[in-house]
Amino acid sequence: LIMDMANLSGDSVNAALESYEKGSMLRSQIFEYSEKLRLLQLEVADFATELIARYQPVARDLRFIQSCMDIAYGFSRFGRYSYDIADVLETIGPISECDKSAVIEMAKTVKDMISLSVDSLRKLDKDVSKKLYMMDDSVDALYRSYLRLILTPSKVNYEYSEVRCFISALLILRYLERISDHACYISDCVHYIVTADSSPRR
Repeated sequence: LIMDMANLSGDSVNAALESYEKGSMLRSQIFEYSEKLRLLQLEVADFATELIARYQPVARDLRFIQSCMDIAYGFSRFGRYSYDIADVLETIGPISECDKSAVIEMAKTVKDMISLSVDSLRKLDKDVSKKLYMMDDSVDALYRSYLRLILTPSKVNYEYSEVRCFISALLILRYLERISDHACYISDCVHYIVTADSSPRR
């Protein structure tokens, strides 16, 4: 179930970013991804609760089950934020003339972070957290940089279309920043499963 969620959440984020970059309208498809991820999260929680009640696991087995619930929540958030991105695109309308460089730059990093977090789960690699948090720092820096850019007073009166570009980019950057956070949390869960210690950054 967890790896099914991992694959589906990656597809959801990719679809949302393709929709942004290429202008394709995939909102209904992304909604289906998000809803399926939500239902799978509930299924994981029910299964985990049953395992704990029936077998009363301890030590690493218990950590694994508890962490799977947290990981499932993280993957469900990938789906939700993907849908939020699609919703922004439908609400704002066509943005084909916008400068998309900031979002595309962050999107590349975030997609790499998703892949790393899934790989860390698949291999139970506790050492991925450090790299992910370094990448998360760069994502945060890019978000703050763009925020400062659009808040800096300008003598130029922006056209309505430019304002739409700024709003859509800022919202999507924020959703990507949250996805990057959850990728870190997933690797934190792996670190906890393996070591029984919380990640130093959590």
